[in-house]
Amino acid sequence: MAAPKKGRRQSAPGKPGRSLVFILIALVALTGGMFLSGHTTPRLGIDLAGGTSITLEAKNEPGQKNAINPTNMNTAVDIINNRVNGLGVSEAEVQTQGDKNIIVNIPKGSNEKQAREQVGTTAQLYFRPVITQTSGQPTPEPTPSSSSGTDKEKDKDKATDKATDKATDKATDKGNSPSSTPTSQGRAVSEALKADPTPSASDKGKDGKKDKAPSPDPATAKLQEQFTKLDCTDKKARAAAGRGIKPSEPTIACGKSPDGKTWDKFILAPAELNGKDVDDAKAAIQQQSGAWVVNMEFTKGGSKKFSNVTSKLSQQQPPQNQFAIVLDGEVASAPSVRTTLSSNAEISGSFDQNSAKDLANILSYGALPLTFHEQSVTTVSPALGGEQLKAGLIAGAIGLALVIIYLVLYYRGLSLIAIASLLVSAALTYTIMTLLGPTIKFALNLPAVCGAIVAIGITADSFIVFFERVRDEIREGRTLRPAVERGWPRARRTILVSDFVSFLAAAVLFVVTVGKVQGFAFTLGLTTLLDVVVVFFFTKPLMTLMARKKFFASGHKWSGLDPKRLGAKPPLRRSRRTTPPTAGPVDPKEA
Repeated sequence: MAAPKKGRRQSAPGKPGRSLVFILIALVALTGGMFLSGHTTPRLGIDLAGGTSITLEAKNEPGQKNAINPTNMNTAVDIINNRVNGLGVSEAEVQTQGDKNIIVNIPKGSNEKQAREQVGTTAQLYFRPVITQTSGQPTPEPTPSSSSGTDKEKDKDKATDKATDKATDKATDKGNSPSSTPTSQGRAVSEALKADPTPSASDKGKDGKKDKAPSPDPATAKLQEQFTKLDCTDKKARAAAGRGIKPSEPTIACGKSPDGKTWDKFILAPAELNGKDVDDAKAAIQQQSGAWVVNMEFTKGGSKKFSNVTSKLSQQQPPQNQFAIVLDGEVASAPSVRTTLSSNAEISGSFDQNSAKDLANILSYGALPLTFHEQSVTTVSPALGGEQLKAGLIAGAIGLALVIIYLVLYYRGLSLIAIASLLVSAALTYTIMTLLGPTIKFALNLPAVCGAIVAIGITADSFIVFFERVRDEIREGRTLRPAVERGWPRARRTILVSDFVSFLAAAVLFVVTVGKVQGFAFTLGLTTLLDVVVVFFFTKPLMTLMARKKFFASGHKWSGLDPKRLGAKPPLRRSRRTTPPTAGPVDPKEA
């Protein structure tokens, strides 16, 4: 008595309406998210939208080993990304691929050539003494004003000086606790670059007339003019500052303030050290204060240079006792020096864990024995990309049309369920791909389009498996409703096994391949997962509902379920006698 009850419960159709409502809610939510995000079309890759794709291969320098590791590669990605996007190239993509490759995708734009020149060059890390520093927004051009205006400017300078001194990092000997002493900020125009415009009594000659002030150096005047005009809030201006300046020449640069909210601008002296003089840099917690610091270790030659320059800087007044750490023309940090340092140094300030690790990575990267070589460069014009996209869409439309024609001719009325399922699968795929663009930077390239086309056949194959299981049950003499419920468990098992194999192949292909083939693997894996969702939550519930309709239940000749066309046996009749099955025991889970 207990066994038949258990079998009847498992063959119950349940409530298919709930599953259909679930799919409807998911579609509405994804579509709403797509419109709210402002992205209504999938993000196109370089081969479809046009641009340049560069594959860089990392290599060790002679005599170095194990420099190619995930930490160094990720640091290189950050630096290249900042370098390329700092040139005004919008939406450039930089990402690692494999163990030693970096892919740089540069969209078609005015700065594409310049960005390509910057990509792959070794990061330039220099240590430059600070000559002048101003905090906050860029200083405007000086204009003649009244005495009251001059007083206001002085007050403003004093306020800026206090803010700068408060935010300035400090470099001390490793193991010594940093000390803070109030200092005054230097003028916006450093005495080292421009003579004092205000004459003193000593400037007058014997006859009481003023002597002529010494004319400033033209190069110094030009540098001062560039410094005055520099707007550090402009990304392009920051990238252009100091471009083409040799390490042996003074330069201007920008850098974020310690709080990260404003920009500081600097006039920097010639470089005293470079990145290769740094042996190692690590972020650590200072035991005495519990604050995050960055510990640096220099090479033997770097220690001598660092000792000489810090000996000079420690005797200067702020800001000329600061040592700017400059990466690719931008000041990453500008700690002040209080004493002579040698092989070890500790940079302290308003660091948290992330900012301390970022600075340590920057310092370490400057000393990395990594060089990048262009492995491949692919340039695609927007016109060619548009033609490829059009060809891919045409191929997809032809494939979809052939599948629909086959379903209509062979399955007739059942093809309506299959076509509706294909439309739901297509809608889910489109909305998810569109949302993945701004979230994980997924770009639809030509191989990805091919993966979507292949997925049409995989999805249709799942419907065919289910339909054939139902038709087999009808051939055994069952009516449609029990045929649907008995055919589903066996079809479900076959569909899951088939989709698992397809997803496994896509996952392996995604892991072991590089380049654009990953787009094919990603799309294939995504559509395979969606196929399972659609079959379980849409196709099966819709089939259950259609089995209750007279058109399908009566076996109409256009329904695709006509018992005569299928060669069905006489209808099965229930009997109280139980006879042992001839083909072996029936699994209750499949009943």
